[in-house]
Amino acid sequence: MLRTLQAAWPHTRISWVIGRAEHELMKGADGLEFITFDKNQPLRSLAAVRAHVRGRHYPILLHMHASMRANLASRMVRATRRIGFDRQRARDYQWLFTNERIAVRSGQHVMDGLFGFLEHLGIRERQLRWDIPLSPADRDFAARHSRGPGPLVVISPCSSQRLRNYRNWRVENYIALGESLQRQYGAQLVLTGGPTQTEQAYGSAIEAAVSKPLTNLVGRTTLKQLLALLERADLLICPDSGPAHMATAVRTPVVGLYATSNRHRTGPYFSQDLVVDAYPEAVRREFDAPVARLRFGQRVRNPDAMDLIRVEDVIARAGQVLEKQRQW
Repeated sequence: MLRTLQAAWPHTRISWVIGRAEHELMKGADGLEFITFDKNQPLRSLAAVRAHVRGRHYPILLHMHASMRANLASRMVRATRRIGFDRQRARDYQWLFTNERIAVRSGQHVMDGLFGFLEHLGIRERQLRWDIPLSPADRDFAARHSRGPGPLVVISPCSSQRLRNYRNWRVENYIALGESLQRQYGAQLVLTGGPTQTEQAYGSAIEAAVSKPLTNLVGRTTLKQLLALLERADLLICPDSGPAHMATAVRTPVVGLYATSNRHRTGPYFSQDLVVDAYPEAVRREFDAPVARLRFGQRVRNPDAMDLIRVEDVIARAGQVLEKQRQW
């Protein structure tokens, strides 16, 4: 969305209030001033934002995250036009913190919803590029861990959400998947993920069980190193999680594993045809109703839902990508 704004209004200066973790990925992006916000220290961060923009007055504030934390951060910024979501999507009383709202749209992917802010400003021609900067050291790291033969398949097995997780497929399924990809395609497997205990356990279990060696980088990459690795990859396989969107940013195909969330809202933007989608069946079992009768984006908070995703279906989706590359 910001790249589109820069293309349409090239002389506009842009400040981005961004989470500290997210900044680790985006830092160095050209044409943007970053104002970091540490979510673990909200009061101190609010004061820091206020101090950073003291004396400034912005013509436009795009309030693009509907949460109380973002509401409070927005009040630190003096702005004439304070543009937020329509009432339907303005969670946590966001409408009280804005004086303009984007048009009502239902059933949109999150990214399309963000482009609604530019449509509100009269900008309609999209620039679907991210241009997230990577250093030579980041790319060297990725190259060192992807020099083997065969297609490079990155598996990010877990969503790293801290509370009880409803998005993780069983570790034995990943083991069966990895074995099949190594046997059928000679795939070079790389495991990635964060430093949480669950992610580390998944990585160790998969590494120990598959017959052929793989590279286990769980908890051992920065976000930029991970992006560089995804840039080199032929395929990413993961549940509904951040790496799916990072791979999208570098145009790497994603086989998404979706049962507890709606792929039409949060799925990998360019790989919707590769998603293994058990969400409709999970919704039917959990709510005894079709998807169309639920609030768009309603989550299924039942960890058993991921069991609806079959190993053979994931192998088939991966094969769609790897067979094409084999023919090339």
